[in-house]
Formats: sequence, C-alpha cells, structure tokens
Amino acid sequence: MFPTRLTLTETVFSCAALAIVAVSSVSPSYARPDARVLEAAKTCEPKARALLQELVQIDTGTGDVTGLAALGAILKTELEHLGANVESVSAVGPAIGDNIVATVTGTGKGHILLIAHMDTVFPHGTVAQRPYRVVGNRGIGPGAGDDKAGIVSAVCALRVLRDVNYHDYAQITLILNSNEETGSVGTRDLIRSKAKESEVAINLERGVPPDSLEVTRKGSAVITVEIIGRAAHAGLEPEKGRNAIVEASHQAQQLGSLANSAMQTTVNVTMIQGGNAINVIPDHALIKADVRAFTPEEFDRVERDLQKLAADTTVPDVQVKASMMRNFPPWSRAASTDALLARAQKLYAELGGKLTGVPVGSSADVAFAAETGTPSIDGVAILGGGAHGVEDYADLSSIVPRVYLLARMLMDLGHNPPEKPTGR
Repeated sequence: MFPTRLTLTETVFSCAALAIVAVSSVSPSYARPDARVLEAAKTCEPKARALLQELVQIDTGTGDVTGLAALGAILKTELEHLGANVESVSAVGPAIGDNIVATVTGTGKGHILLIAHMDTVFPHGTVAQRPYRVVGNRGIGPGAGDDKAGIVSAVCALRVLRDVNYHDYAQITLILNSNEETGSVGTRDLIRSKAKESEVAINLERGVPPDSLEVTRKGSAVITVEIIGRAAHAGLEPEKGRNAIVEASHQAQQLGSLANSAMQTTVNVTMIQGGNAINVIPDHALIKADVRAFTPEEFDRVERDLQKLAADTTVPDVQVKASMMRNFPPWSRAASTDALLARAQKLYAELGGKLTGVPVGSSADVAFAAETGTPSIDGVAILGGGAHGVEDYADLSSIVPRVYLLARMLMDLGHNPPEKPTGR
C-alpha cells in the first residue's frame, strides 16, 4: 500500500485541522525532557553558532565549484570527527559541484535519511558585500537560513547522539546537495536511491516561524518564452524591424493570467533579456517565469494554456516559442507525514513546545524522497526566514530546541522506524 494521498482541497485548506492536531499533542505537563540530550544540545550551541558563521562566510552559489569544495572540505572534517564515513559524489550533468554523502552506522534497525543543501541563490562576491552579522537573535547572511542552518542542525544533532553515546539505529545517511536551488538536477537520483534504502526521510530546510514543520509543498517549473523578431536601424528605418522586446513585454504581461488563486498556483516572471545595442531594433528576447503548483494537474493546465498565450502576439511577423520544464514535483500531504508530525509533536512536548504542520509554496528535495514512498517530513531544522533576500536569517535562539527535536527524532525513528509501504 502507498501512503494515503489527500486531495488538493484537503492539502491546501487544512491548516485549521493541522493546527488542531498540533495543539492536541501530549501535554507538556506529562512530558519530561531527556536531560542528557538537552545538555548535549546546549553544549553544541556555541559550536553551532561558530559553524554557521564559518559556512555563511563562503560563497556557495549554485555552480560555484570552488566555494562548494571549500564548504565540503570543512564539513567532511566535521562529520569524520563525529565518526561518519564521508564521500564526495559528483553531481550529474549539467549540474556541477560535488555532493557530500555521510553515513553513521549504529546497532539498531532504523535507516534514516537526512537531506540539506550547500548551494545558495547568491552569486560569487555576495559575502564580501554582505558579510555574516548577528542582530539580536538573528544570524543574517547569504544562505544563513536557506540552507546552511539546515547543515548546522544535522551536524549538531549527530554530535548530540555521539555525546550521549546513542547508537540504537541501523544507519543515518546525510546528503548535502550541491545544486538544490536550480532543481537538484544533479542530485535527485541520488536522493531517490538513498530514500529507497531508508524507512524515513527528514529534509532539513529551515523551520517555519513561530514553530512549524512543513507537511506539504508545491512543485516547481520554469517557463521559457523565446521571441524572434527582425533587426533594423533604430533611427533610419525602425519600421522595417520587428521589435522582440516589445513583444516580450506583451508576453510577460500575459503570463500572469496563467496563475490560479483558487488553486494557489503562482506564475511569476523572474527574468527578461533582449537587445544588444542601443541603436538597433532588437530581433531577440527571452523570458523566464517561475511556476508553483500543488498538483500535477495544475502544471498540465499551465502548460496547455501557455501555448495559447504564445499564439496571441501584438507585433506582426514575430515568432514566439514557449515551453515549460518541470523541476520539483509537488509534495502532497500524506498520512505517513501526519504520523511523523505527531511523533515530532510528542517529542517537542518534552520541552514544553508545541509544533504545527503547515503547507508552504516553495519546493524542496523532500519531494524526491517522498515520491519513492518513503515517509517524509520537512522543516525540522533551526528556524529561519527571508530566503533568497538580503535578510536571509537563522534564528539563533532556536538552535537548542530544534537540535534537541532533531536528535530525539533520530533516536525515536532509529529505535522504532515507521513501517514503510511495500511495492515502491
């Protein structure tokens, strides 16, 4: 049997129900924290802060091979010090940059997959412009929350297990992805392969403030619209030209109509290029748009309607070619995810905390793990926000509780892994 998949209506509009589930977890009055785990998490906090700063201070934009290698070298040392077997796995082309795969072997029965990513959306040189800084409880810098805090969460949780001498798991595998921000083209098969070998997958994207885990995500796709016009002298005979940029502006405006608010499908133009000289009517333009949807059917609809829009032109005699490439599949809500959320809520209640489960509009590697049938959950890492912007941050005050939660989940799932559906 596969995990129960819920309808879009249940997925998108079940926040209230999720909140009810969240607050109905075991009452903190009956829970007690594991004193050794809590003390180990507190001991790791200053190391986590220092490691986060060290990682953020390295430019690791997708494709920055030098930066990714430098980051990987630091993490290889950290993980080997914790007793992990660490190997570099080259990303599959066209992606570049090595992935890091670390495995820790125990004496129990649970096989757990952890996933985080090393790459960011920021180009080389961003760190020099905006170095890491701490403002209040926020560690701010390029990739601080997305997703270097996730890496730090994994390292710290593994350190906690070592410090409390906990080995009641069969194997914990950590994948540090080098190309998540561009769709994990070079790593998705590795994730699928390791997920198939595991009973459970935990994706370590940042936790959602005020204190939530992610339980469903949109998939993503990229629309490409190419406009071919005709060049001409912009002053002598502009009428002989066919302005590709003018047509591109029309096409860009139209793309927004592909969104569907009722289904929470978004279509946003994110790139537009055209022209190469100030005195030439441009004969070429290119548009890129980001598409997010909760269901494959919505992607099908957008792809069909895209061709109709491409045929509706305003500049005569131009050619418009439109296509859509799918990246991350939607991660639909599943009963197995709700079961993991309930277990996490019970463990977090040991600290007196209450977790909720929320749907989010971004896409992530958890979708590749979940599509293998492996029970999966996301957002267990340190809290954060401001992804892809100048205020990308990790909430430093959440290090101890979130590391405690992740370590306790590894202990719980290692000792008593969920039953994995057969047939996948």
